[in-house]
Amino acid sequence: MSVDLSSSPWPKKRSIDSTTSLVLAYHVPAQHNIRRAAHAALHAWGNGHDYAETLVERHAQRYQLSASDRGLLNAIIFGVLRHRRVLDAIISEMRRGKLDNDARDLLRIGLFQILILNIADHAAVNETVDAGKSNIRGLLNACLRHAAGQKAKLLEALDDLPPAELYSHPDWLYKRWRKHYGADAAIVLMQWNQEPAENYARYNPLSKQPCPLENPLPDTPGFYPIEGAVPMKLIRDGIIYMQDPATRHCVEMLSPTPGEIILDACAAPGGKAALIAAAMENQGTLVATDSNEKRLPRLRENLERLHITCAEISQHDWLEVAPDAWRQHFDGILLDVPCSNSGVLRRRVDARWRMLPKDLSDLPVVQRKILENAVPCVKSGGRIVYSTCSIEPEENSILIKRFLVDHPEFTLITEKQILPNVDQTDGAYCALLKKS
Repeated sequence: MSVDLSSSPWPKKRSIDSTTSLVLAYHVPAQHNIRRAAHAALHAWGNGHDYAETLVERHAQRYQLSASDRGLLNAIIFGVLRHRRVLDAIISEMRRGKLDNDARDLLRIGLFQILILNIADHAAVNETVDAGKSNIRGLLNACLRHAAGQKAKLLEALDDLPPAELYSHPDWLYKRWRKHYGADAAIVLMQWNQEPAENYARYNPLSKQPCPLENPLPDTPGFYPIEGAVPMKLIRDGIIYMQDPATRHCVEMLSPTPGEIILDACAAPGGKAALIAAAMENQGTLVATDSNEKRLPRLRENLERLHITCAEISQHDWLEVAPDAWRQHFDGILLDVPCSNSGVLRRRVDARWRMLPKDLSDLPVVQRKILENAVPCVKSGGRIVYSTCSIEPEENSILIKRFLVDHPEFTLITEKQILPNVDQTDGAYCALLKKS
């Protein structure tokens, strides 16, 4: 497999993550806090503490990083997680034998800067070495200086790597996709996941302000690509909301109208609830629930900022039976259930390393339970839209087929599977179920 621009494991663009564009001529500050912050964050992630997004924010604050330094921190953490296996393959070429976790994480950080970000070699090497403990600095210095002097040779050696290693995905996931989609399509999907996610904003018509954005996406009303700096003032004023176009499919399928009573059962942080409220023109009732009480303040803040007045926010775990007051109460229900995230690995870069094969037998049990507990809440003649950001049949079409066998009172009106590399958005699935 030739490692050229069309099939390289490295991103074609240098905007590394979903929120920050990194300037290649980056001025590295005198302090070493960025690499130390990255090392601390990756150490915490390796010990199972939180998601990458949370760790970036936490460590940027802890190390008192400026906005530009935070951009580099974000790029390093997300980049190391995105390219984890191929970086480890390069480390194995340079250093035989075992490495402790601290040394390995710092080598990943240094190699990512040297081989992908193209940060000046002396800065990448010196800053990363200084972030390590004294007993591993000699090792770090030797390996990173070797990498800086042997870039072409190290990259050529990647030609012989198996696809899952070259594109930094778990072996089991590549084999699964190869079985479902074929080898070529599986490789294209992994290549897609190695590219930085695009930024999109949705114009919020409830703001009553004219849309200040230009060049909307074709055939996707209200969504606009964002290049460069994210327009924070427009976000704060509730005029736009950062949101991938794939989120619209389940809401369009639900087709809420003004005056209806709608439930968004797994609503936090509120992007789909905001789409529903806009379709309802703030008329009617939108009940937005989430199982995690800690997520409700963010949900409430987002909906208030987006000028939504028709929403009622409540904590409810849909693995439990719904309150009696909700029985036969809703015209429409959106169930955007917890899932494997296999359709959004480009955006949620660390999710691929959390996924396990057993998830695809465990998660459908949870998803089916949520669906079953929502069934009594929809009116006769009402509808349920079941939604995930997964591309795995067990979580999607297979689950719906089994549900319909047990529930003849429901009819499948339509279903849609969004494949990220085909549709050029996040991956998603949604199915519209009509109750007789």
